[in-house]
Amino acid sequence: MKIQWFPGHMHRASKEIREKLPEMDLLIEVLDARLPGSSENPMIAAIRNSSPREIPCIKIFNKSDLADPELTEKWQQYYERDKGVKTLCVSRDQPEKVKQISSLCRKMVTISDARDREIHAMIVGIPNVGKSTIINTVTGRTIAKTGNEAAVTRQQQRIKINDDVVLFDTPGLLWGNINNEHSGYRLAISGAIKDTAFDSDDAAFYLAEYLIKHYPELLIKRYELSECSQTEIELIEIIGRQRGCLRSGGQVEIDKACKILINEYRLGILGCITLEEPISFEIENSTALAESEKKIEEKKATKSDRKKRWKKNRK
Repeated sequence: MKIQWFPGHMHRASKEIREKLPEMDLLIEVLDARLPGSSENPMIAAIRNSSPREIPCIKIFNKSDLADPELTEKWQQYYERDKGVKTLCVSRDQPEKVKQISSLCRKMVTISDARDREIHAMIVGIPNVGKSTIINTVTGRTIAKTGNEAAVTRQQQRIKINDDVVLFDTPGLLWGNINNEHSGYRLAISGAIKDTAFDSDDAAFYLAEYLIKHYPELLIKRYELSECSQTEIELIEIIGRQRGCLRSGGQVEIDKACKILINEYRLGILGCITLEEPISFEIENSTALAESEKKIEEKKATKSDRKKRWKKNRK
């Protein structure tokens, strides 16, 4: 899925992050536990990795109560191969776990290593990942604006958690070019992208196909099936008929049925589901990068050929 949604405030925020992240003592990145790889911003990773000094990182797996626990554990192990990275699983109904963030910051950065005798931590995350809710929970007061939609926070904030930890909040941030087509689908399905920026039918068919392959037992239970549907269109039509999404003549309104499936996934009604696992995600990214580089080379060749023909015609 090709995503065409990169609001102006995200462009401004990306420039500010590039400037300020190297000055931070610590990076806190909030990921969606259901899609840890796709919700990790490659731009942030590139800035951290290119920094002249190591910037420790806490990766918070938010909405972990909605994710497959076995795959969550795999993703934690995957990220913690980097000695400078620690992971923490949290959810809305686990405020005490969220409050562990402050003590984890102190474990990863000592005051003697911090600047100005305070630990300066930048907190980042994609839109609608729950970053603002985490900030409000860890501070014990309503500071960051929250909402169940993408792009609520639009500017940076400096938030003092306690005497020795200061958070620098940033707007929910996507990156300009999502090369991995699968990541585009997952981000759309999860709600990281405004619903008006993608085709809900396309996203729902992708989700249905994935669920049939990886979580058939959850579909059988939720939709009271004798056996799992064989195709995504069959599943969507079953959902449409069960929910009364019918036109005159008994035809299923596919658009409405698709939106029901996506919404039930987002709310966790279908069960604990993770949309990717580390090894296959790495393969997807490698393939997407190779395809992107190939397209770049083809464009260069086309441009070079055009110049040659132009020069030839001028003679």
